[in-house]
Amino acid sequence: MTFVKRIAGAAVLGAALLLGSGLHASPAQAGYVVTLAEVGNDVVTTGSGGIDLTGLVFDPSILPILSSEMSPVSGVLVTGDTAHVYRYVGVTTGPTSFGRGGQTLADSGSGDTVGIAAFPLNGLLFVPVGYVSGSALSDTSTYDNETLSTLGVTPGTYEWAWGTGPDQNFTLVLGAPVPEPASALLLGAALAGLLLASTIRSIQHAA
Repeated sequence: MTFVKRIAGAAVLGAALLLGSGLHASPAQAGYVVTLAEVGNDVVTTGSGGIDLTGLVFDPSILPILSSEMSPVSGVLVTGDTAHVYRYVGVTTGPTSFGRGGQTLADSGSGDTVGIAAFPLNGLLFVPVGYVSGSALSDTSTYDNETLSTLGVTPGTYEWAWGTGPDQNFTLVLGAPVPEPASALLLGAALAGLLLASTIRSIQHAA
């Protein structure tokens, strides 16, 4: 193998390591999807996607959301910033819980306010006031100094639905710890550097 090929191999491995660290984009999923994972010392929820409100019954009451929150044992999750929301009734399928933890308020949140309350019958969906069905939503919430264990969530994928359309669902993905971006980049660069140094040494010994 030539020197150039060895260098190229090291670069390819470094790129693969960075991709394997979870920094690449996940495949798009239909509907509104929230991922919940440990990031450093915190737990972060990240929500995105559109919601088709067809099949839900509109409740004209405007409700204030004072904080994003979760209550795994009750199947309640609210993501995003503090805001006023509309409530829709009629979430008919899905689990009634996603863990055994009680109510925990998020320490911070930003973006659109979206929520699910998975009651056994006619569960509730919360969306921003004035939300247009099918529009893109995006938000995040952070629970400082928490872990999946302390929040009492059970890892897995949970889905609530009120129809069979591609955006008539709310999906929650509870995963494993995620490395912080800076740490992942440093790890990938360090491993690629070690491979490159080893390659150079082997070439020098062969010369």
